Amino acid sequence: MKPPPPEWAHHKAVWIGFPSHPELWEDDLEPARAEVVAFARAVHADGKGEKILLVAADDEAALAARTMAKDFADIVVEPFGDIWLRDTAPIVMADGSVRMFLFNGWGGKYDLPGDDSIGERLAIGRRKRVVSCDWVLEGGAIDGDGAGTVVTTEQCLLNPNRNPTLSRNEIEVRLRDDLGFERIVWLGDGLHNDHTDGHVDNLARFVGPGRVAIPVGADNDPNWQVYQRAAAAARAAGLEVVPVPSPGRVMRGEEIVPASYMNFYIGNAAVVVPIYGAADDDAAVLAFQAIFPDRHVVGLHADHILTGGGSFHCISQQIPG
Repeated sequence: MKPPPPEWAHHKAVWIGFPSHPELWEDDLEPARAEVVAFARAVHADGKGEKILLVAADDEAALAARTMAKDFADIVVEPFGDIWLRDTAPIVMADGSVRMFLFNGWGGKYDLPGDDSIGERLAIGRRKRVVSCDWVLEGGAIDGDGAGTVVTTEQCLLNPNRNPTLSRNEIEVRLRDDLGFERIVWLGDGLHNDHTDGHVDNLARFVGPGRVAIPVGADNDPNWQVYQRAAAAARAAGLEVVPVPSPGRVMRGEEIVPASYMNFYIGNAAVVVPIYGAADDDAAVLAFQAIFPDRHVVGLHADHILTGGGSFHCISQQIPG
């Protein structure tokens, strides 16, 4: 079995979650919608990118999505709890089939109606063959290089709130059997205050076969040791570590939020990097432009999306092909 194609492989389309529930987003609803549409527009890249599928949970949200996106996106109406489709949408394999895993609200923290079934409904809507896997796994918890290697964190995959009866070895076996990965590289913990219990897509991302980008912490960065340990683990596993900037300490009120440039999305024509008004925003965009010279790298604000706990990668799931 071949593993899922890497994110830089060609995409037919991409699902993007559209903020739909005012009670979840409160004052951030409209600004978050604007940030999502700006992200989708950048990925579309005036028709040079993949097809955009904005997923709205109800008719009101669908009307808002159509009004804001106009003619560059298709609107898919399917009930869901929240927009984090990286974790709830299916993982599309190299043969076009999809893998669906159990979803338990990120360890039982956020149990919202529809999140446990949105993935299968989206797959059926695309006429995909669904293969169900009977263990808990979120898409943002893993990142593969398309050549058989996957990175993840012990903090998430070994967390007893996910699969308490499975050992580390058993989880490795399932990653091999269900997703075709040949080598699993464990990177320790994820970011401080990450509601997902340390998803790797905020910490380390493959940017080529055997090449993984990991931030270097700024002076005030609450995650500088996390990044150092992850980089050491990656190098020990024989991976090439590509250093990139970190936004450092980003606050919302009195709380440190898990802001990360690593939550970028690699589209057919563009790489979209979340920025936060931090000192290294421009440096991060330049760093990713050097990594992806064949794509246009765009930095877009994701402050309001982040109030929900994630960013551009978290709200998207590509459909390769």
